[in-house]
Amino acid sequence: MASPLKTRKRRGPIAARLLAADAWFDSSLYEIGFEARRFWEAATIFFRRFRVSGWRRGIIELLSEGFTLGAGGIVVMLALALPAFQETAGDWRAQGDFAITFLDRYGNEIGQRGIIQRDSVPVDEMPDQVIKAVLATEDRRFFDHYGIDALGLSRAIFANVRANSVVQGGSSITQQLAKNLFLTNERTLERKVKEAFLALWLEANLSKKEILQLYLDRVYMGGGTFGIEAAADFYFGKSVKDVNLAEAAMLAGLFKAPTKYAPHINLPAARARANVVLSNLVEGGFMSEGQVLQARLNPAEIVDRGEQKSPDYYLDWAFEEVKKIAAKSGQHSLVAHTTFDANIQKAAEESMEFHLRQFGKEYNVTEGAMVVIETNGAVRAIVGGRDYGASQFNRATKALRQSGSSFKPYVYATAMEHGFTPDSVVSGGPISWGAWSPHNYNDGRAGKVTLITAMAKSVNTVPVRLAKNHLGIKPIKAMAEAMGVESPLESHKTMVLGTSGMTVMDQATGYSVFAQNGFVGSRHGITQLVTRTGEVVYDFAKDAPPPHRVLSEQALKSMNTMLAAVPVMGTARRAALPNIVSAGKTGTTQSYRDAWYVGFTGNYTAAVWLGNDDFTPTNNMTGGSLPAMVWQRLMVYAHQNIDLKPIPGLDHPFVDEEIAAKAEEAEKKNAEQAAADTAAERPPVLSSQTTRALRDITRLFQSAPVLQAPATPETLSAL
Repeated sequence: MASPLKTRKRRGPIAARLLAADAWFDSSLYEIGFEARRFWEAATIFFRRFRVSGWRRGIIELLSEGFTLGAGGIVVMLALALPAFQETAGDWRAQGDFAITFLDRYGNEIGQRGIIQRDSVPVDEMPDQVIKAVLATEDRRFFDHYGIDALGLSRAIFANVRANSVVQGGSSITQQLAKNLFLTNERTLERKVKEAFLALWLEANLSKKEILQLYLDRVYMGGGTFGIEAAADFYFGKSVKDVNLAEAAMLAGLFKAPTKYAPHINLPAARARANVVLSNLVEGGFMSEGQVLQARLNPAEIVDRGEQKSPDYYLDWAFEEVKKIAAKSGQHSLVAHTTFDANIQKAAEESMEFHLRQFGKEYNVTEGAMVVIETNGAVRAIVGGRDYGASQFNRATKALRQSGSSFKPYVYATAMEHGFTPDSVVSGGPISWGAWSPHNYNDGRAGKVTLITAMAKSVNTVPVRLAKNHLGIKPIKAMAEAMGVESPLESHKTMVLGTSGMTVMDQATGYSVFAQNGFVGSRHGITQLVTRTGEVVYDFAKDAPPPHRVLSEQALKSMNTMLAAVPVMGTARRAALPNIVSAGKTGTTQSYRDAWYVGFTGNYTAAVWLGNDDFTPTNNMTGGSLPAMVWQRLMVYAHQNIDLKPIPGLDHPFVDEEIAAKAEEAEKKNAEQAAADTAAERPPVLSSQTTRALRDITRLFQSAPVLQAPATPETLSAL
């Protein structure tokens, strides 16, 4: 065994080296600290030379804070700019090479879409008065600013404050182009921020001439026309290269409100607006009063186009549908036969505008959208907003708005497929799902209720309890998507009460399944695509995939029984139709930002949304108030002079036996005539008796023998 003395001798050199290392580390730290203190003292002494006091110190402090805030502002601006610049990804210059002429369901032309319908005229070839009229009215300092006109914006703000209303716009031509190319007309702060950054981006990437050219080629000019060349042809029957000063002033006046000042709709208003443009030319120094006097004395005359309103929201949607279909055919110049019905479109627009004018201020609501689908899947009308000239954003097909309780039918449909019935009893009492504790409307309490009562009274806790305890979220989401909902749905538990954004088109499509006996896949806006030479490249009846069932007959019967109770004893009594059985569901979102009514009869399905573009709350507007009233007024018109069809699955689909008998007779006659005359469609302005008489007369003419002219001396001599 080694002695302690020998062990200490063996460890001596190791301990010495460790002690040396520790001493070196300690001394190094001391030296570093000492040098740092000495450097800091020297730096302090040096910078004391620049120390200021009094008013100079205040300036230095302000500059220092300014640099700090500026650095932070740059970071914030960069964060805001990134989403805007993402909008420029892709070939944003592409105009698309489709040229489509659209016909309604009866073969009448209703509009055109596609940039090659009208050739673009270079800015250099446009008359001087056209360019001056546009600049004097829209952006007098266009060639002096870099996308955002600070002086013009300040002037507009001052003028608007002084007039206590919006009398001048502050957006430059570059900002307007940025909105037209990349953004929508939604009045949100996010959109305005993006618009400002994109205006700067356009100025950095394009010349002033290119910006002006794109603006004049893309802007909406009323009457279904896009671009100043198309507008000159539509209103004056000539190229923009040939317009005089009075006509140029009228064209420039359309930029502010093309629908309001369209001369074929309101010529006096268009001429008054043109006179304002002439005054702008004088005030802006572009022309003298003597130069514009002749144009004032001789206002522009227009080509008589009638007062037919272009269904632009419908055409925008149909154009997108055509591009999807025609992309496979390789044909780009086509005639599209659509399912559009001008009578129903006019009635839908009238109902929307009537109620917004009457009750818009009371409910603090400014916008609305609507889609009407016939039971055969044909999209008959689309209202994408109140004024296409003011906003080309299609709220019916693009706006994602929370659906509220109008989403509940998808939950109940899933429950019906899982064995529930309208008479199934479920507790409507309070429920918590994790940290989420939903409440009923106005904090109302409900005990055990049947599902039909829960649907009619729109009890919130019942669908939540169904989803939590019996169904789960995935089957509900799958059901909504199977019924035609294309909007991205959240997988969160709150989805069962309609927190996901949905389009009006999606809602109309989904509810039409209930009217179409549980089948989906028949919704369409294009019946045929034909080339200019008459070749059929697409026929919906032959080329579209056949509809398929998504709801069993029992589930459909249960759902329609429950939905038909909503207008009778539930939240949609204002939607009830006289002598016609209807069904549907209301929807109201948090803070009353969105209000819905989606309903159907055996003939039509219509979805109605009302709200505000900037998501501001309405004044306690529910789906059972204004939306139900809009729906009801439209449907009363749409069901005039037509054969009523039953809602599938109802035990009593008609109000009385007389109507039932007439409907049954009409169904038989329609079935007999369908095979012989499937293409014939009756305008709603004709009664069924008149239509049948006209069809009988047509068949008589077609089957009648050809009459030979009697022989005369002249004809005999000719032989």
